[in-house]
Amino acid sequence: MEVNEFLRLRTAFIRRHYETAAEPFRQIIRKIEAGEEPYEPPYSEDGEPPFLEEWSEAKTSLEILGATCVSMLSESLKLYFMTWERELGVQCATQLPDEFSRKNGKGFINGYKVCFGHLLKTDWSDCPTDWDVIEQVALARNDAQHAKHIHDLGLEHNPKVRKKHPMPFFLSENEKRMIEADRILDHPWFGLSLVVTQETLYKAIEQVESLTAWMEEQLFEVKYGRR
Repeated sequence: MEVNEFLRLRTAFIRRHYETAAEPFRQIIRKIEAGEEPYEPPYSEDGEPPFLEEWSEAKTSLEILGATCVSMLSESLKLYFMTWERELGVQCATQLPDEFSRKNGKGFINGYKVCFGHLLKTDWSDCPTDWDVIEQVALARNDAQHAKHIHDLGLEHNPKVRKKHPMPFFLSENEKRMIEADRILDHPWFGLSLVVTQETLYKAIEQVESLTAWMEEQLFEVKYGRR
């Protein structure tokens, strides 16, 4: 089975899904900012930007859409690993439970990296993929599934994320500038926003596709006895 071909079908769907679902929200934001029908600014002397609620809701919708797509991407990569497990007759989590344990600050990305590293006899230095981004795809999926506040639809990173990723990949531009200027609070109760833009989503997809394309050739060699 050419597992990577099925992975690519999934990533292509994620791109199409994002583009199709994002367009209505982009149009709302654009029309409000341009003052176009049906968002012509009414006369007001209170100084409050018109249609702020509608603008904020559309922006939040885009952020939730991005997080949903990252969750789909994380699950697609996990399915890729699991399918190759079955193809090769191995049980990575059973053989290396500590490497998969989230209690140890790890997870399935680390576990499969170690497991397939053994199978492929590689330390991954010859792999072109940015593992830092790959790991944050899974972390973003976890945080997107666990909302922090009932009063706020916005998503946040786990406060522990900066211990390993000082500049999180999925972050608002404003918060990136604040980190660069050393103006972000560093407290266990302070969480950075989880913002998945089209740009960061597509870059993450490219990294996943790069990883699986590189692995596919190596895994076929393992399966058919050339390693």
